[in-house]
Amino acid sequence: MADNVTTTHYQHLAPTYRLVVAGKDITPKLSARLESLSLTEGRENQADQLDLVLLDHDGQVIIPSKEAEIELYIGWEGQPLIDKGSFVVDEVEHSGAPDKLTIRARAADMGGEIRTRQEKSWHSTTLGNVLAEIAKRNSLTHKVDQALAAIKVAHLDQTNESDMHFITRLARKHDAVATVKKKHLLFMPINGTKNSKGQSLPVVTITRADGDQHRWATSARDAFDGVRAWWSNSVNGKRKEVIAGKKTRNMKTLKETYASEQDALEAARSEMQRLERGGATFTLSLAIGRPEITAQSPIAVRGFKPEIDGQDWLVKEVTHRMDGGSGWTSQVQMERGGNAGE
Repeated sequence: MADNVTTTHYQHLAPTYRLVVAGKDITPKLSARLESLSLTEGRENQADQLDLVLLDHDGQVIIPSKEAEIELYIGWEGQPLIDKGSFVVDEVEHSGAPDKLTIRARAADMGGEIRTRQEKSWHSTTLGNVLAEIAKRNSLTHKVDQALAAIKVAHLDQTNESDMHFITRLARKHDAVATVKKKHLLFMPINGTKNSKGQSLPVVTITRADGDQHRWATSARDAFDGVRAWWSNSVNGKRKEVIAGKKTRNMKTLKETYASEQDALEAARSEMQRLERGGATFTLSLAIGRPEITAQSPIAVRGFKPEIDGQDWLVKEVTHRMDGGSGWTSQVQMERGGNAGE
């Protein structure tokens, strides 16, 4: 059972942050120049992104070199700051007047060798062994969910694709989340609500009073009773079907033909889980931000419609933003299926 984190009111607290470059805290030098700080965290195949806008009215701001590494910590004064990871400078822009420097940095461990195209085949192994080998050649520690690690792999090809792309493809196939942070590869079920260390994320409870805007949506257009996948029988060459969910007229059929019944069933189950999660979406704008919320955080909400309050929500993407010391705000995008309160 995940611990519950109830809403804390931050009205009387001041937002704060810490930026560290090459082991040195550069926050005091930037505090008077910081116009805005924005951090976007997600679970898709995109690196977490840090955007900084600095005032350069006197021309004294030094343009950082590309590949410079920045560590970010955010929170509220009087409370422990939350480590949001390391970022590598990817884009820099100077504009004016008034003169400003915009720095865009992406999660540090999403570049380098893990983005280099590779060729590799695996035979008669497990998913855990495949991921362990990829982690080793990228000098990463790793943690893989036990059930996912045990999945048997008869044959698997990595053909002219980067390790990051390959890992992400495996994650989609098995309805998992794959992240690389602080030299650590995590591969967990999406509904597992784990952080980069494999620890259970606490359920965050948000009330109607915490947000200034919300948007809930559901659609029957993408609602299916089941998912069909085809696999090719190597003995007689005939195609056979497998079904995840219910076999009705309202089924989604996957385009790919899989090499085995097991592969087809795993793909169908993963797609069914994605469809169930995406059956409803919920976006919240929090005027008083919650820096502890991250991708994969399970969320419980109170004070909305019964159809909203009655759902477990899972964070798909969150953007934390601070403008000119006015306070932290958080934009939270959620989908159904966070297993809150279990």
